[in-house]
Amino acid sequence: MKKMKLSIVDLATVIPGETRHDALMNSIEVAKYIEKLGFARIWLAEHHGSSAIAGRAPEVLIAAIAANTTTIRVGSGSVLLNHYSPFKVAEVFCTLNELYPNRIDLGAGRATTGAVLDFALQQDRSKQFQSDSNQQILELVAWLDNGFPKDHPFSQTPIHTIESMPELHLLGSSAWSANAAANLGLRYVFAGFINQKGTQEILQSYRTNFQASSGVSGIKSPLASLAVHVVCADTEEEARKQIAPVKVMYNLLSKGILDVRLPTPDEAVKQLGSLPKLEKYVAGTGIPPKFIAGTSDQVFEQLTQLQKDLFVDEIIVQDMMTDHRARLRSYQLLASVFGLEGS
Repeated sequence: MKKMKLSIVDLATVIPGETRHDALMNSIEVAKYIEKLGFARIWLAEHHGSSAIAGRAPEVLIAAIAANTTTIRVGSGSVLLNHYSPFKVAEVFCTLNELYPNRIDLGAGRATTGAVLDFALQQDRSKQFQSDSNQQILELVAWLDNGFPKDHPFSQTPIHTIESMPELHLLGSSAWSANAAANLGLRYVFAGFINQKGTQEILQSYRTNFQASSGVSGIKSPLASLAVHVVCADTEEEARKQIAPVKVMYNLLSKGILDVRLPTPDEAVKQLGSLPKLEKYVAGTGIPPKFIAGTSDQVFEQLTQLQKDLFVDEIIVQDMMTDHRARLRSYQLLASVFGLEGS
């Protein structure tokens, strides 16, 4: 039985008939469950202005989940650095790490939340939102590494924290994120569920251009992870049913309908007119399907081939399932087929 390092990114999807409180409680239950199964980490996403997703403040959920677990790593996937002060982000995650030493991941990324919410997230409303991603990540690394030049004003006010530090990862789906992670010697997570066609080229660029870091936030050799949308079920038919809600969501997004609650699997199948078809990964292409779904053997075959073709060190699973029991079963099947410790 082959083994693979598996983790979860959780969006706190609001299930039909349940509340946002229920969604957050489900996230905590998921974390406790996958910890027992042997998953490496759980990350919490940041999505704003969504009725379908309750996960909008990862730093809050990180604290709640870390308090209810003991060994699993907990982090952000990702905190939207372009909207915040790098100093504040560094302090928040150092505080989380002080509470839960050696368990906190700082997954940083950049993403637009739309023109209105981008503006709403700004502190300075005197000018149009325009982030400087290069400056943001450089400053975040400098705060964590205590690496500002001696003549820089910020060098006089280091972050006071414990010996260990939160583990920094740069997340993205573009060439910029890969280049930034490579140039700074950072861990890199590629969002294959966003940009399928660019996966192989961008991951290769990260590895080729990687420069070892001497700072505490960096690493000596490249470390790449792939985030993909995965649903595992006892039968292929059940897996097709469980991906139906997110298929409906993407259909609506393509029509410009942005804020919708996800339906139940049965309702989604009715809206689609039939069970959605499954894409299969074509070995050697390096292009992951938008949704990887099927039985445990089918999913195992595709993920292990992706790992082989893309040379990734870890697979991070995203899903937006609206059947909580089926979601837990998906994780159980994944843990079993990949031989995770605890499963």
